[in-house]
Amino acid sequence: MTTHSTDAEQIDLAVRNYVQGMVFADEALLRQAFHPACCIIGHYQQELEWASLDDFIAAIKVEGPAAAGVQPFWQVLHVDVTGDAATVKVIDDYAGMRFTDYLSLLKVDGRWVIINKLYYLHG
Repeated sequence: MTTHSTDAEQIDLAVRNYVQGMVFADEALLRQAFHPACCIIGHYQQELEWASLDDFIAAIKVEGPAAAGVQPFWQVLHVDVTGDAATVKVIDDYAGMRFTDYLSLLKVDGRWVIINKLYYLHG
């Protein structure tokens, strides 16, 4: 389905806020990117992680921001939009690890937000 340019820009902004918020441990950017009731799900250190946004942000804060001068890496592989629902497949680097994320987004009150993040940590 064709995406309106405004929707595409807002989806891109949500993904950018997510990656930059994670890399730079920026809670405000993460809260802009995610819906407050979202879930972050995947296997981390061989354990199933099923985290809330608050849990995710706390873990990011423990890791701390990337060193000065680090440029966040992410590559959007696929975007699929149907009405007010979308999925984005993105590869990103965080703290020396590479992830493939499947982000589910929903347009809530006129703004695209991530409602679920399902991730795969590359070995």
